[in-house]
Amino acid sequence: MNDQAQKLRNMISRLQNQKEARTIAVVSGKGGVGKSNFALNFAISLSQKKKKVLLFDLDIGMGNIDILLGLTPKKTIVHMFEESLTIQDVIEKGPESLSYVAAGSGLTEFFNMEKSAFAIFLQQLQNLMFEYDYIIFDMGAGMSTTHLNFVLAAHECFVITTTEPTSIMDAYSVIKFICSRRHDLPMHIMVNRATSTRDGEQAYERLALAVEQFLNKKIDLLGILPDDKHVVQAVQRQTPFILYNGRSHVSQSLLEVVSHYTGGSTHEKTAPFGFISRLKAVFTRKVD
Repeated sequence: MNDQAQKLRNMISRLQNQKEARTIAVVSGKGGVGKSNFALNFAISLSQKKKKVLLFDLDIGMGNIDILLGLTPKKTIVHMFEESLTIQDVIEKGPESLSYVAAGSGLTEFFNMEKSAFAIFLQQLQNLMFEYDYIIFDMGAGMSTTHLNFVLAAHECFVITTTEPTSIMDAYSVIKFICSRRHDLPMHIMVNRATSTRDGEQAYERLALAVEQFLNKKIDLLGILPDDKHVVQAVQRQTPFILYNGRSHVSQSLLEVVSHYTGGSTHEKTAPFGFISRLKAVFTRKVD
């Protein structure tokens, strides 16, 4: 009897210590701002810190995580539905112990799955929530209703922009669209390809001021990445820039961003439960 009681206490202890993965949606107002490249290198940098990370490529028609890695995935998320596979069957292994799921072609069907298929997917995703520390969703540029469901369910959202005025305006538009559906979603700005730290700060300040003034919302600065020739060289060699040259200016800046993010007091890394229930709620409203 005592042995059974001890087993029960151990089981309860394990359940109490379970931590749900922190989910991050990475979005941009338009293409060409380095969103996927950032998502990939950010994920690898987290992995280098011994975090278990899963990167989902959910960019319809433009999925390129596997291309940036220089890898050919055996299976993609499209295969999961076409061949009735599990999520585990389509998870690929990348550098630094990174796990990733490639988008594949025909990803539109994924966002329009029927109730029965969605229920199966949801259960499998639920199981993954306790296997990883972070699950990062690389969303398509711009924002459609299909992408919005994952963004609304996430614990937080990273908006990628450059210092160009058009990019800043596009970032504002996507923030406005998201805020109209979930105003309390924590959002952070990542300024990419800045010619100087000051230019990056000014771009963030302009965007943050507009968001606070017109949307009544405060957004944090996640960080600033410089315009660095090593990024182009790394892309040409299909190697993440953090691995191509870890001493480059952009790599060192990214490491600072990741260190601040994982150690920052404003980000509680033990994620609250809720991603699965929120995802179920938004998809249920869509398919009903």
